[in-house]
Amino acid sequence: MPRVLLVEDEPAIADTLVYALETECFTVTHALTGTDALAAAAREPHDCAILDIGLPDMTGLDVCRRLRETSPIPVLFLTARNTEVDRILGLELGGDDYVTKPFSPREIVARVRAILRRTGHVRQSFPSAPTTTNLPHKPAPAAGLHHDASAMRIHLDATTLDLTAHEYKLLLVLMEQPGRVFTRDQLLDHAWEDPGAVTDRTVDAHIKSIRAKLRAACPGAENMIETRRGIGYSLQPQIHPARK
Repeated sequence: MPRVLLVEDEPAIADTLVYALETECFTVTHALTGTDALAAAAREPHDCAILDIGLPDMTGLDVCRRLRETSPIPVLFLTARNTEVDRILGLELGGDDYVTKPFSPREIVARVRAILRRTGHVRQSFPSAPTTTNLPHKPAPAAGLHHDASAMRIHLDATTLDLTAHEYKLLLVLMEQPGRVFTRDQLLDHAWEDPGAVTDRTVDAHIKSIRAKLRAACPGAENMIETRRGIGYSLQPQIHPARK
């Protein structure tokens, strides 16, 4: 799992971020000070650093400068200030992104994923993109569902599903790994260019719409999308009811 170095001296913020990152399969090393962060970075490699600019012993900018002396590690800055000078200075020091407090923990997770994908600093071993290359065998396709990649359409048997762009992306993610449970945050990260701009309830609304369109095409087919209460959704590779 990708390892993240979190440098944040406010316990409430740090606890929330640690929980959000670990829930999304990141390993987190938390440091309260810049000194502790540099020591942690020297002990073991990390794939990304989240640095609060306002630390008690030195600034996050100083930590970034020191990290950059020995490592190309991607850096996401957190700050309570929102001045252009701070943003420019942070980016000139090698920062890859900049977030102003208050922020959504889900937004931070999405930004970290985006940084890692953009920089190629780590293999995509975290659950951010559907892939079957690491599975021991290819899962069985969901019965009746077919994807026409060239036309960017999904069919249920001979019926073309009339999906919106987000519905298409959501259903395609589920189809490519049937049986796997995706959290709402993971689905948001796949189907929205700016997942921080919408809430996880948006996923629920779109899944409800997809189920309605599956049911209209073949009654009972909506049951292929299974809700894992408190977790997310999966597409079950089961045979849907035969057409009447």
